Amino acid sequence: KTSHLYIKLYNPTVLPLSRSTILQQQFNRVGRVEHGSVALPGVIRSGSIGTESLSMGTMPSAQQQITMGQMHRGHMPPLSSAQQALMGTINTSMQAVQQAQVDLGEVDNLPPLGQDMASKVWIQNKVDESKHEIHSQVDAITAGTASVVNLTAGDPTDTDYTAVGCAITTISSNLTEMSKGVKLLAALMEDEVGGGNDLMRAARTLAGAVSDLLKAVEPASGEPRQTVLTAAGSIGQASGDLLRQIGENETDERFQDVLMNLAKAVANAAAMLVLKAKNVAQVAEDTVLQNRVIAAATQCALSTSQLVACAKVVSPTISSPVCQEQLIEAGKLVDRSVESCVQACLSATEDGELLKQVSAAASVVGQALNDLLQHVRQYTSRGEPIGRYDQATDTIMTVTESIFSSMGDAGEMVRQARVLAQATSDLVNAMRSDAEAEVDVDNSKKLLAAAKLLADATARMVEAAKGAAAHPENEDQQQRLREAAEGLRVATNAAAQNAIKKKLINRLENAAKQAAAAATQTIAASQNAAASNKNTAAHQQLVQSCKAVADHIPQLVQGVRGSQAQPEDLSAQLALIIASQNFLQPGSKMVTSAKSSVPTVTDQAAAMQLGQCAKNLATCLAELRTSAQKAHEACGPMEIDSALTAIQTLKSELQDAKLAAVNGQLKPLPGESLEKCAQDLGSTSKSVGSSMAQLLTCAAQGNEHYTGIAARETAQALKTLAQAARGVAASTTDPKAAAAMLDSARDVMEGSALLIHEAKEALISPGDAESQQRLAQVAKAVSHSLNNCVNCLPGQKDVDMALKSIGEASKKLLLETIPPSSKSFQEAQSELNQTAADLNQSAGEVVHASRGSSSQLAVASGKFSQDFDEFLDAGIEMAGHTPDDQIQVIGNLKNISMASSKLLLAAKSLSVDPGAANAKNLLAAAARAVTDSINQLITLCTQQAPGQKECDNALRELEAVRGMLDNPNEPVSDLSYFDCIESVMENSKVGIKIRQLSDQNTKPKSTESCGYITEAAQLMKEAVDDIMVTLNEAASEVGMVGGMVDSIADAMGKLDEGTPPEPEGSFVDYQTSMVKYSKAIAVTAQEMMTKSVTCPEELGGLASQVTVDYSQLALQGRLAAHTAEPEEIGFQIKTRVQELGHGCIFLVQKAGALQITPSDSFTKRELIECARNVTEKVSLVLSALQAGNKGTQACITAASAVSGIIADLDTTIMFASAGTLNAENDESFADHRENILKTAKALVEDTKMLVSGAASGQDKLAQAAQSSAKTITQLTDVVKLGAASIGSDDPETQVVLINAVKDVAKALAELIGATKCAAGKAADDPSMYQLKGAAKVMVTNVTSLLKTVKAVEDEATRGTRALEATIECIKQELTLFQSRDIPDKSTTPEEFIRMTKGITTATAKAVAAGNSARQEDIIHTANISRKAISDMLTTCKQAAYHPEVNDEVRHRALMFGRECTTGYIDLLEHVLLVLQKPTPEQKQQLAACSKRVAGAVTELIQSAEAMKGSEWVDPEDPTVIAETELLGAAASIEAAAKKLEQLKPRAKPKQADETLDFEEQILEAAKSIAAATSALVKSASAAQRELVAQGKVGSIPANAVDDGQWSQGLISAARMVAAATSNLCEAANASVQGHASEEKLISSAKQVAASTAQLLVACKVKADQDSEAMRRLQVPKQAAGNAVKRASDNLVRAAQKAAFDKVDDDNVVVKTKFVGGIAQIIAAQEEMLRKERELEEARKKLAQIRQQQYKFLPSELREDDN
Repeated sequence: KTSHLYIKLYNPTVLPLSRSTILQQQFNRVGRVEHGSVALPGVIRSGSIGTESLSMGTMPSAQQQITMGQMHRGHMPPLSSAQQALMGTINTSMQAVQQAQVDLGEVDNLPPLGQDMASKVWIQNKVDESKHEIHSQVDAITAGTASVVNLTAGDPTDTDYTAVGCAITTISSNLTEMSKGVKLLAALMEDEVGGGNDLMRAARTLAGAVSDLLKAVEPASGEPRQTVLTAAGSIGQASGDLLRQIGENETDERFQDVLMNLAKAVANAAAMLVLKAKNVAQVAEDTVLQNRVIAAATQCALSTSQLVACAKVVSPTISSPVCQEQLIEAGKLVDRSVESCVQACLSATEDGELLKQVSAAASVVGQALNDLLQHVRQYTSRGEPIGRYDQATDTIMTVTESIFSSMGDAGEMVRQARVLAQATSDLVNAMRSDAEAEVDVDNSKKLLAAAKLLADATARMVEAAKGAAAHPENEDQQQRLREAAEGLRVATNAAAQNAIKKKLINRLENAAKQAAAAATQTIAASQNAAASNKNTAAHQQLVQSCKAVADHIPQLVQGVRGSQAQPEDLSAQLALIIASQNFLQPGSKMVTSAKSSVPTVTDQAAAMQLGQCAKNLATCLAELRTSAQKAHEACGPMEIDSALTAIQTLKSELQDAKLAAVNGQLKPLPGESLEKCAQDLGSTSKSVGSSMAQLLTCAAQGNEHYTGIAARETAQALKTLAQAARGVAASTTDPKAAAAMLDSARDVMEGSALLIHEAKEALISPGDAESQQRLAQVAKAVSHSLNNCVNCLPGQKDVDMALKSIGEASKKLLLETIPPSSKSFQEAQSELNQTAADLNQSAGEVVHASRGSSSQLAVASGKFSQDFDEFLDAGIEMAGHTPDDQIQVIGNLKNISMASSKLLLAAKSLSVDPGAANAKNLLAAAARAVTDSINQLITLCTQQAPGQKECDNALRELEAVRGMLDNPNEPVSDLSYFDCIESVMENSKVGIKIRQLSDQNTKPKSTESCGYITEAAQLMKEAVDDIMVTLNEAASEVGMVGGMVDSIADAMGKLDEGTPPEPEGSFVDYQTSMVKYSKAIAVTAQEMMTKSVTCPEELGGLASQVTVDYSQLALQGRLAAHTAEPEEIGFQIKTRVQELGHGCIFLVQKAGALQITPSDSFTKRELIECARNVTEKVSLVLSALQAGNKGTQACITAASAVSGIIADLDTTIMFASAGTLNAENDESFADHRENILKTAKALVEDTKMLVSGAASGQDKLAQAAQSSAKTITQLTDVVKLGAASIGSDDPETQVVLINAVKDVAKALAELIGATKCAAGKAADDPSMYQLKGAAKVMVTNVTSLLKTVKAVEDEATRGTRALEATIECIKQELTLFQSRDIPDKSTTPEEFIRMTKGITTATAKAVAAGNSARQEDIIHTANISRKAISDMLTTCKQAAYHPEVNDEVRHRALMFGRECTTGYIDLLEHVLLVLQKPTPEQKQQLAACSKRVAGAVTELIQSAEAMKGSEWVDPEDPTVIAETELLGAAASIEAAAKKLEQLKPRAKPKQADETLDFEEQILEAAKSIAAATSALVKSASAAQRELVAQGKVGSIPANAVDDGQWSQGLISAARMVAAATSNLCEAANASVQGHASEEKLISSAKQVAASTAQLLVACKVKADQDSEAMRRLQVPKQAAGNAVKRASDNLVRAAQKAAFDKVDDDNVVVKTKFVGGIAQIIAAQEEMLRKERELEEARKKLAQIRQQQYKFLPSELREDDN
């Protein structure tokens, strides 16, 4: 059987194939075909009750019933979760559409608008903005509809329902926003007959069409596909109608007709293909293949009908890139379905003729589709005017670039020159024909002159090309051709400049339009996502950024409209450029906010919409930035002329507004009020003043660029001033005041225009004194006009009158003699007190009124001047009673007069500009000054009454501060919140003073007054107690984080401040500091994750640490951003540091919240999330820094790794010294020797790469740094294995070997540091010399290591070799000691003295070794000498640089430290001499050398004593408490282990091995460590008891320094073991719960190992080696120490493996879309090839380096046959 298809592709074209069959798809059931006959034979059966009689009757008359409704599809499968989510989105969107339909019932109500120029401009701007927004929203609706059509095309099981939901959300959210714009536009169009109603009707039609589409695409609706396509077509038609109503429809309707015809052509071609496919299906023998052909043909027909529907939808908005994209996507679907159809036919038959027909039909479809897509793509070029010069100009620019890049290939250069000659010839001919057609003679002459220049340049180029062709090998000829091409390029630019500029402006217009549209979309998406955004802070940030962008969109739209309306107007072009530049920053902030909000939006469709919009906006902003920059360059400096034009326009608008005001027609614009406009005018007057000051400075310096910028900023500020002045005039009821305001504003405009004109003149003659003088005079006049303008504000005149009144009254104080008083002293005093109280109260009212309305300030200032007048009279009256103090009284009255004037001026300033910096503080200070000066006068006048003045002063002070409490949000000082809390708590001791006052005043006999005083004192005390309780609660509730948040915010704010001061350091310096602080923040964040679970009360301190570190990071970040090259890197660093700041703020806030409610699990989770976020942000900061200087960053990383290696080697040395470093299996040193030598040689190669890398690029430096870090890690590992293989019975040799590799590591650390400093510096820079010195030390130390390795197995020489290495090491330590670097930390004199004692012991050992000349003694001497000198030098420098040590003592300590070291080097060198020539005379000189060392040590101890100061006392000897401390440490470890045990129950003890999963490995290894350390500390305490029993250590407090020193070492080591184990348990706990990283766990385990090694060394110092306790401590395999080391190693391995596995588990996300997938493959292949090429180049370079430098190698490093 052949199935038949009926396909309706497009309404006019019906293509019946034979007869119609309706196919209903069923997707939820798959079965097999059953073959059989439909004709079954009849079966006759007997009835159940036998034969029945036949009866006859009539049928009832026909009845007809029609049932209408929706067909139910009984076999619909249940909805999937994705479909259910889509249903939810559709329901929400449907509600939004219904609400929009309701809103579109009536237009907006606008207030009455005036007819002046400003009102008309406002209306026109609003109309333009509304049209732009509606157009962009309709674009989004049609693009979303097309997207829905495309996405719902295939099998429902393959549909991406989230993407469908996103498209539907886009449609509904834009419809909601569009309805608002339509209502406003309809109100503004009311003047046009019927315009508003028609617009509203068209919008309602569109909303209805959207509603139909939403119903049709519901997964449960069961609507046929045609319903969806019809609904989509209705949306397209409604969109076109709506755009026609607002006059924004596509201008070229022919383009749309062609588009639809091309879409129909595709449909017809596809129908033909389907017919050919049907022919194939009919001849196919295999039913499966036949069905496959039918299905493919059906799909081809469906996708084509879909393409036609999509074209109908997007046709009205085809100018939008997103709409073009959807049409192209529909075309791709057709292409894929055609391909599938052809493939199905090929597999179904081998009939060549039929297949040929199918192939031909497919080609026709492909061609028709290409024509359609080509037509769409052409639209972008159609958008730009293609001038006659464009193509030729573009060719010339492209070809000249090719000539430049072909230098060396004469043939290619000549070929390109021919193309160039043809293009310039075309351009010259075009220009000449234009000149002939030009009406304007001047323009014609200009064109002909430009054409001649171009023709001459072409002739020169042709001559040069001939020369190059004749002499292809001659480089000079090629150079001449290049120069000629360059000249031609310059001439072309000059000739076609106007055409190029038009093109660039046109590109900017398009970019601005798209950016504004993308911003509108993002705002709509943000509002739609608001309901489902779970992060309030992120949402608030997004809302703020949306508001900022919304404020900038109108300027951008106006800029585009202005530029399009006046294409030749420079001012209009500049306005567009400025609007574009101003739009970039808020736009970028909105992109960042939107992207950071996406993860917190729970509605997937809304999140996807927001993410897509943010991505689109970012792309548009990038294009806008480029376009604006190029357009600005093309337009040249025109800011000054443009500013003058703008100011003239403002002047005309103000003149027009005055005429309207005189006629009573001036109306405020919507949103304007008197208070708002007055504030705007006040604040803008300051902006105008500052921009004019900048204009004067730049003009005086003759700097045209910055003068232009200042002129532009002045014009922008004046525009705001003019709008504010008009608003004030329109809002005031007094016509005279309105006229005065507008006149004064116009005076400002006139003066400003003159000022800018004079500045322009001054630029022409920069040094002209006369022009400078004129400039200053005009500026003064403008300043005067500005003041007049501000003084016209309501309330300002009243303040001026009050100031004048105070000035007049104060003249009374200028009389030479004061007349005698007419009142008694008591009356005069009482009157003075009363008027003082009134004046003080009036001052408070002035302060309060300055924050209120202008009328309140007018009343308050009037009352203040009146009260001042009365107070002044009372003061003069009082002066008559005090002839002795009369001069002082008059002086105080003058002070009060001055303070009063300052108060009124401060109030006036604040009322004009409430947001001005520090204005509120100045006002509060002025009010306090009035109170203080009144108090001084009253004090002077009431000295006779004891106690009186104090009480009066206190009352006045209280009255003054009471007003502050009414405005608790106003600042009164610079103290932070917590400083204020401390201050209040400190001053709350007032309660005690009140009690004393009460006691003093209960002595009088009046029992009534006594009762009042006692009661008032009690009330006061209770009030103080209340405030203390409240303050304590407040401090704990905020978790002490308010100040921290402010501090971080301030640090973030400083990043955006202008250019920082000239930096003292380089980018590398700041990069290094930033890496340090970034990592510190990350570590603290990890610690906070751990503490949030284990110890929330410690979070406050950690949050404080984050704050301190971030402040430093931001400071360094600002300097790093300033010094980074290129600028983009600096911007990225700044942005990422700010993003980290936001993360730190959230983290600190959560820490505060968790301190309030420590058990709140939700807050804990939030804190952990914040900490993780901070860690991610830190990694982003580090990656930005790495991008800035990849090589130096790699050096920093490598240096960090090497410092870790050195610390690890110190731990290994302690294990070796304690005799617990053993090999895991039976291997000898010989097994490792070759490996050590080979790795050391590799390290030398890395050293050379490092040195050369400093002078090369950053990539090579990074490679060298990474390689050296890797090699030193390998070297230390093989040396440690070699040392372990020597065996613990020879610990001294083990230590010698490890010390040798430690010297190499230290030298490498110095070398990496020197390389980092020298990177990119000149060859003669001092840092280069330091680098060479460090390289030399490095090679010396590697050579020393090699010698040591060779001597290890030679018992006769290994002592000598160890001593030589030690001498070299001490010399290097001395060099470091003598450097000027100040140590990071300081130490105590006691520690310094303790370290000097090691020198004494080592000196004695050295003398003994010299006398015995035994190799074992020499090795031991070498090892202890190295440590003793190193420790002494370190503590000497740290103690000397203690802040409390004076310069003299510091100099003395450093001098004797150096002297001691040089003496000790001499001693060791003499020991070496004795070994070579062991004569008695040589041995006798050893004593002299040792005396020199001993003398220096004595001086050092005296220096240390001098550091202690006079108050120092000897601490109690700690021997007695050693055992207690050890047992306490053991108890602490056991407690930690128990806590660890409770983490996960276990049935039986397990061995930590790889069979467990990671969490179990961590727990088991951590438990092993806890158990082992507990046993170790118990063993150590047993050893301590043994020593006391043997009498080696006193059981009572001993005075012997050695015993105390030993005990102190044992105690501190035990404490360290306990603390480290506790830390480990916390880290294990947090790691298992997913709150901490493996790195933290590893570092905790290593710390346990290091502290264990120290404990072993401390035990071994005095112990009897044969004792049972020491045996338990030390015997390999069973030893407690070894157990700890093994357990630690197990844990480190487990954690490292987990970290490694975690990296391995990172799967590559393969894109499923065809194009994306191909792009991914290509990108991967490209990266692979690039890496292979880099590897090959690196190999070749390495070979060359080795060949060149082989001869410089030391003999030990040369590869030979041995």
